[in-house]
Amino acid sequence: MEWEIVIGLEVHVQLSTKSKLFSGASTQFGAAPNTQACAIDLAMPGTLPVPNAEAFRSAVMFGLAMNAEIGKRSVFERKNYFYPDLPKGYQTTQLAEPIVGPGEIEIHLEDGSSKTVRLHHAHLEEDAGKSLHEAVFESGHGMSGIDLNRAGTPLIEIVSEPDMRSAAEAVAYLKKIHSIVTYLGISDGDMSQGSMRCDANVSVRLKGEEKLGTRTELKNINSFRFVERAIKVEAERQIDILEDGGSIVQETRLYDADKNETRSMRSKEVANDYRYFPCPDLLPVVLSDDYVEQLRNELPELPDAKAARLRDEYKLSAYDADLLTQERATADYFETVAKACGEAKLAANWMTGELAALLNREELSIGQSPVSAEQLAGLILRIKDNTISSKIAKQVFEAMANGEGDADTVIEKRGLKQVSDTGAIEQMVDDVIAASAAQVDNYRNADEAKRPKMMGYFVGQIMKASKGQANPQMINKILKEKLDALL
Repeated sequence: MEWEIVIGLEVHVQLSTKSKLFSGASTQFGAAPNTQACAIDLAMPGTLPVPNAEAFRSAVMFGLAMNAEIGKRSVFERKNYFYPDLPKGYQTTQLAEPIVGPGEIEIHLEDGSSKTVRLHHAHLEEDAGKSLHEAVFESGHGMSGIDLNRAGTPLIEIVSEPDMRSAAEAVAYLKKIHSIVTYLGISDGDMSQGSMRCDANVSVRLKGEEKLGTRTELKNINSFRFVERAIKVEAERQIDILEDGGSIVQETRLYDADKNETRSMRSKEVANDYRYFPCPDLLPVVLSDDYVEQLRNELPELPDAKAARLRDEYKLSAYDADLLTQERATADYFETVAKACGEAKLAANWMTGELAALLNREELSIGQSPVSAEQLAGLILRIKDNTISSKIAKQVFEAMANGEGDADTVIEKRGLKQVSDTGAIEQMVDDVIAASAAQVDNYRNADEAKRPKMMGYFVGQIMKASKGQANPQMINKILKEKLDALL
């Protein structure tokens, strides 16, 4: 049997407002527990919520970036459920009339293909608090605490249609959402701090069927890698059950990254379980056409538009342009390097090669790079003017990453300047040829088509003799002339 995975994502994006959705309490990350929850966040008697205008602005900007319908009239409801980190006993959210309606987003996959994923809607809501589970004591008992600092922080929940058919597509969609919200500046998108979280709705069906299978919801996944792994392992679990003659139970499940498995959390609630009703303390919010158009005019250059410009302006491949525009900070870094060194392709190669490897290895963001854009541009200029070879440049880059200074400082300090003196290189070529009689005979007797490949031995010996500092182009030119003269 051939199975098809069907995936829809619910992405929770914490908005970068200074205060909460309905109160003036601070949203600053990292404060001591329970120091940033005020009486309004706790719904104490006698308090009334006041909507945060900046949160609406952020939500509308997101909707415009997604080519979505904007809810000119949006309404808040109360979603009732009981959980220790929900101090009100309900969550103020939007259901029937959300701030953002249907839209769409184009995702790009590693094989070069593209796909459009439909957006069902995006709505504003307040975040809950956070449960903290401490270590187990000697008695065998642990302790849980509640931090309400996050309670009331504004979120947009972005709900897709079930249009994705693989874990790779889901990750591409999630990365595109991350890219858009960070380009807009409405969220830092830091998944490690909970600024962006994902619930994945996963089901399977036989290839060719139109009816959707029973779905499970994977709750609060906080990294791109875990989203991919969780979807794959959950789909495999469901397929195994169905092929054994069982049935899938609609439920909420958690992904255990250590064991790479999902486990049941609770039966899946439906809307009736939450007893939604309009919030009696909040009037409908009505947006004017002028307000929406003003925000449309304030939209920054978004990832797809930036990628198209980089292709046109810097003659980059579609792959490089897409890779370099996934994050606004990366795109800005690239443009700084490219403008400073005048070598856009080399800048792209170094960023997607050596720099990306360094950042991945050290688990750093582009903003934390130990090699600045100006330093990388300086290194590329030294390759461009033949001060150093590409091979030596990698040594210089490593030294720069270790804090030894810019390219010129490292080259001077370590004596890495490329040897481009014709006389010195000729002498090295003569010495290697004289010491390689057998290889010279092989070269003489070889077919002309094979000789270029056989030169590799001589080039390697010369580079070894020069400690990698001889100019490779000059070596190849002088070496070929001298070898051909022996034919």
